[in-house]
Amino acid sequence: MNCAVTETMRFGPLDIDFGAHVIRPRPWTIAQSMWAAELVADAPDGPVLELCAGVGHIGLVLASLVSRDLVLVDANPRACVYARTNAAAAGLVEHVDVRNGPMDSVIAPEEQFAIILADPPWVRSSDVAQFPDDPLTAIDGGPDGLALARVCVDLIGDHLAAAGVAILQLGDADQVAAMRSHLDSRPDIGLCVTDVRVPGGNGILVRLSQREPPSPPR
Repeated sequence: MNCAVTETMRFGPLDIDFGAHVIRPRPWTIAQSMWAAELVADAPDGPVLELCAGVGHIGLVLASLVSRDLVLVDANPRACVYARTNAAAAGLVEHVDVRNGPMDSVIAPEEQFAIILADPPWVRSSDVAQFPDDPLTAIDGGPDGLALARVCVDLIGDHLAAAGVAILQLGDADQVAAMRSHLDSRPDIGLCVTDVRVPGGNGILVRLSQREPPSPPR
């Protein structure tokens, strides 16, 4: 596939390629990589999964720091081409599996991951015109900005290994509150919000942890 007019930017320790029809990496999002790296000691053995990975920059920085295998998932075939190129440039190609397709169809039911990052589109549909340079599919999160985020948390609930680490990217405090409510109303997902960081830029990072099972009645 020909990805015309490739640009390169420095993203932490890596040079990251991207181009037309994919979202330009935001420098502040490296905070997600670094927070996950801080939490590695709390995570079990096993690979890293990044959902809505784009050109792979967030997951690749983490993989370069923690020496774990990485699965990058994105629905945009152009983004996946760049992700493979970026993995090769980082010297990680043997440890990175890039999967193109709907995220709920490219992960096998039995797969488990020690660390899961999720970077879904979170711009509300009514606000996407504020970002004319970004591909619509990379930023449009539906009426409340959480349409794809809800799919992500369903998958995290299914595929996060016991005692695993998950970090979800959202847009603002209202979305964090809505996600808390969503998870509280869906105990079957098995997750809850346990920490929030505001790293600057335009987004918020949310740590998700596995919900403690209810105590049996006495």
